[in-house]
Parts: sequence; structure tokens; C-alpha cells
Amino acid sequence: MLPQRLDSPVAYGIAKAMMDGFNRHYRLFRTESARAKHRFETADWHGQQRAQKERIEFYDLRVRECSRRLEREFQAGEQPMDVWQQAKLLYIGMLVDHRQPELAESFFNSVTTKILHRSYFQNDFIFVRPAVSTEYIENEDPTRTSTYRSYYPQADNMLAEVRRMVSDFGLRVPFEDFEGDTQSVLSALQPLFDHRHLRANFQIQVLSSLFYRNKGAYIVGRVINGFQEVGFALPILHNPQGQLVIDALLHGEDDLLMLFSFARAYFMVDMEIPSAYVQFLRSMMPRKPRAEFYNALGLAKQGKTLFYRDFLQHLRHSTDMFRIAPGIKGMVMLVFDLPSFPFVFKVIKDFYPPPKDTTREQIRGKYLLVKQHDRVGRMADTLEFSGVGFPRDRFSDELIAEIEKFAPSQIEIGDRNGDGSIEVLIKHVYIERRMIPLNIYLQEAFDVLKPGSGADDASLRRANQQLQRAVVEYGNAIKDLVAANIFPGDMLWKNFGITRHGKVVFYDYDEIEYITDCHFRRVPEPRTEEEEMSGEVWYSVGPKDVFPETFAPFLLGNPLVRQVFMEHHADLLDVDFWQSHQDRILAGHVFDVFPYEQEKRFRHRTGSPGPRPSI
Repeated sequence: MLPQRLDSPVAYGIAKAMMDGFNRHYRLFRTESARAKHRFETADWHGQQRAQKERIEFYDLRVRECSRRLEREFQAGEQPMDVWQQAKLLYIGMLVDHRQPELAESFFNSVTTKILHRSYFQNDFIFVRPAVSTEYIENEDPTRTSTYRSYYPQADNMLAEVRRMVSDFGLRVPFEDFEGDTQSVLSALQPLFDHRHLRANFQIQVLSSLFYRNKGAYIVGRVINGFQEVGFALPILHNPQGQLVIDALLHGEDDLLMLFSFARAYFMVDMEIPSAYVQFLRSMMPRKPRAEFYNALGLAKQGKTLFYRDFLQHLRHSTDMFRIAPGIKGMVMLVFDLPSFPFVFKVIKDFYPPPKDTTREQIRGKYLLVKQHDRVGRMADTLEFSGVGFPRDRFSDELIAEIEKFAPSQIEIGDRNGDGSIEVLIKHVYIERRMIPLNIYLQEAFDVLKPGSGADDASLRRANQQLQRAVVEYGNAIKDLVAANIFPGDMLWKNFGITRHGKVVFYDYDEIEYITDCHFRRVPEPRTEEEEMSGEVWYSVGPKDVFPETFAPFLLGNPLVRQVFMEHHADLLDVDFWQSHQDRILAGHVFDVFPYEQEKRFRHRTGSPGPRPSI
């Protein structure tokens, strides 16, 4: 039961320290995000990468700082529970008119759960459900920047308004051809709405901050004409001469979902009211969960909070059982899923059969590397949780036996909350979006294409297209990873998945390395006839040695796959490909990886010459 009085000075001190800690965190978060503009203008790509990596660590640093302060000043862990209950209520009072109340609630939870025993993780002590609505938060102070700007073009000044829209962001680098680029934007935009009949409320709305990621800046907005709304994004890039270009018009939900994909690095955006940004973005991508928008905006803790709330809601309204995930079992990770839920749960095993030579700490380090790195649309983001409780009656006995056999240190079963309910506690788990494993996707095509399958001509064509698309996308995925300085390590088909948009994404991280840390070698010529005939490796192999020509026997056993692969990606079997990319990365070059198809680009479409811009 919650306290009736709020008269504890210690409770007020705890609440105030919590609020100070959160405000400091978000102030530093915004400052680093705002600096992305200067890094973009000066083409400081390495600085942008460092900032993206370092900003991810901000949250945990501030939580630790705040926890230490509470213990030092208030002996918070020794306070009676009514003090903590009062602290929560006083904290809610401090959220009135706050611009980031949902983030502040999550911060309170993070600090509180770091100090209190797990048995107190309930409504009285933490925010299991949000206490403050973010639905209508908006800046009403005219001296402060609003969430979005509106432009009201007429038929005779539409181009001028598009140009004003771009100019208002105040980029301090000249455009190569501002007039031509903005004309291209308008020409591509007009067919998307009825521009011959502008309604009374015709307007263009754009979010007030640019979205920075890697080597690109994006204007994100929507066109509203009566009841018609069209979401769009404009990538702004540097050309080789250091001038700016508007490279494309991305529009519609599918284009924007690719831009905001879970397999891409987080944006840097200077937002006073993040919930308003999320609400704006959701209007253009209604199929995407709110949790993933917070992740994309770099607010990963809030993304985890919302994900977990959605997960608990799903558990309450479903009845299927957790099970061992379909597919080939991994040597390092034990994977389970809930068929009705579009994510998989991955637990690090306690032991690994030869030839695996790794540790739990090393594996966690690999997953952290991916979290902090540019994922270039080819590595799935993961949510990392500790101490997750599941209802025992939703776990199959087979799954319990599998965890107890391969990861006994990671599971506890019992009445942990003292209410008679039996719970399965998983001590550490990664959660990733479910994809179709690429080996299964290919096998579906093989089954249709094999002689005697009885498939009709249309089915054969579809299966052949499926195989072609998968193999080409697989090679493209590896090349994008190489551009991001990532060597996947285990390149088998089973370690890649295919998304609903047909993109191939890598999701097995226990063997990844930086390209720059690898030693790419040719297989030495045999010195004797015995060596040539030997079925064993007769030459020395170091721990970071990679022999690209040896990939073929593991990847290209199927002749249909080999034919497509050799047509499009034979260079992946050549050591020169890997060494040349390694040399360029070591020389400081940051490769271009586009979050949209080449045919979207204005210069590509017009066929104008010139080098490809940077993104």
C-alpha cells in the first residue's frame, strides 16, 4: 500500500538526486547529438563514429553515478520501503511539465533496480506502467524550437518553399547545385500527391532537427494534402569536393522502414521532446513499434522498457509455449522462441565443443562491439537483459531440459516472488528480431528446383528468383560488412537471416573480428607430393589468419548456388579483395554504404557522370 504522507526529507532527497541524475544524462546526450551537425559539416567521419559509440555508454555511466550518490548521501539501500514509496510519488510530482517524462521514469527504474532487491520490482517501487502521459507534450514557448516546422506552399511558389525548407537547417557548407537538387526533390515529390488540387490544409511538415548517421544527414518530414499524407526523407551527402548534394527522395513506409531498420546504427538527433519525434515518425510508419523508434533515436534504454512492456502484454494475451527455436543448433548460443512472438531469445551456453575456443566474457564483448558499431543494415540489433523472469507453465519440458544441460548457470526455477507462482529466471539473455534463416530460405528453393519435384513452370521461376535473390543479397551483405570493417568469421548460410524486405542480415556474432585485425593469406603451395595429397591442413595457421579461397567448399556445394555466387561475388574468394579493403580502412577511408537502392538516387537516375557521393 502506498504511503498517505509525503513528509520524508530522505525520500525527497532521493527523488531530487534521481531527477538531477536524469537531467544531467539527457543534457549530455543532447549535447553530443547536437555536435553531430559540426562533425557532418567538417566531414569528421571518424569523429562521428567515435561519438556514436561513446554515446551508447552514457546511460549506464549516469546510472552508476546516481546509484553511488544515493548510497553515499542517503544510504539508499538501507532505507525502509515506505521511504522508497514516497520517493517514487515525489518523483512523479517532479515530472509535471517535464519534457522527457518517459525517459526519466525509465532512469528511475534503472537506478532503483540497481539498489533494491528483485522482490521489490513492482508497481509500488518502480514504474511498471507509465505514470505520466506523453501524448500531448509540445513546446508552447515561442522562444524554444518546436518539434517540427510547417511550410504552406501554393501552386506558384512550391519550389521556393522547398528551398526555404532545406535552407532553414542552416548547414554551413555550400551545395554543389542547390537549385538543381531542390528541383529534383520537387519533381520527385509532386507525383506522390495530387499537386494539381491543393487542399486548404496543404502543408509540408519537417522535423526540426536533422537526423545524422555515419556520413549522411537526413531531412525527415511529410506532405499533407487534405486526407493524404506522404512521409519522406532527403539524404544530404558530401561530394568528393566537400560540397553538399541532396542525393534522393525516399518516400512511403517501405523506404522509411529501410532507413530506420533495426539493422542500422542509431541516429544522432537533437530532440527536446523525444516522444513527439516518435509520434511524428509513427504517423509515417505505423507498423513499426514505438520501442524500435526509441532505439533508432539512440534512446536504447527506453526502447528496452517499451519492448518489455509489450512482451509482458503479449504473454498475458497468448497461450503458446516457449520452445527450442527451429533450425540448426548453434555451438555457442542456445536459442528459444515463442511462436506467436516475432523475436528469438539467445542464451550463452556454459561450455563449447571443439574447435570453439572462447569464453562467456569474450562472447559478450562481441555483442557489445556490434551494439557500438556501424551495423550498415547488415547486423541485427540486440536487446540485452539480465534477470528475466518467465512463467514456468509456458516453458516446454524439452526447453527446460535443454537449458539445464547446456546453460545450467543461467537458469533458476522457483517461487521467486513469494506469491506461489513458479518462475523461470534467465540470468542473461539477448533478444533479436526473428528472421528466416538463410539456409532454410535456400532449402525451400532447392526443394522446388530439384529434379522430380513436380513443380509447375511458375513455381520453378519463383524458386529460381528466390535462390538468385538470396545468393546475391548474401554476397552484398558480406561486402557491406567488409566496408564497415567487420569480418563475420563464421560465414555459413545458417548464420544469416532474411528480413521481410528481402534484406540479408547477419546475426551470429561470436566469431566476428575487425577486418583490420585479420591476416588475409593465400593457401601456400604444397612443397611435397605428400602435402598435396594430404587431407589435413599442412601449413601453419595463426589465430587471426583467414584464407578466402577456402570459403568455397563450405559455401558453394550446391551447383545452383555456385553458379550465381561466381557470377556476382567471385571476388570474395580472392585474397586481393580482402587485402585491398583492409589497406583502405587502415589508411583512414570510410566506405559508403547506402540505406536505399541505387535507383533512388537523383544522379544515378539522370545518368550524370561523376564519383559516387559519401553517406
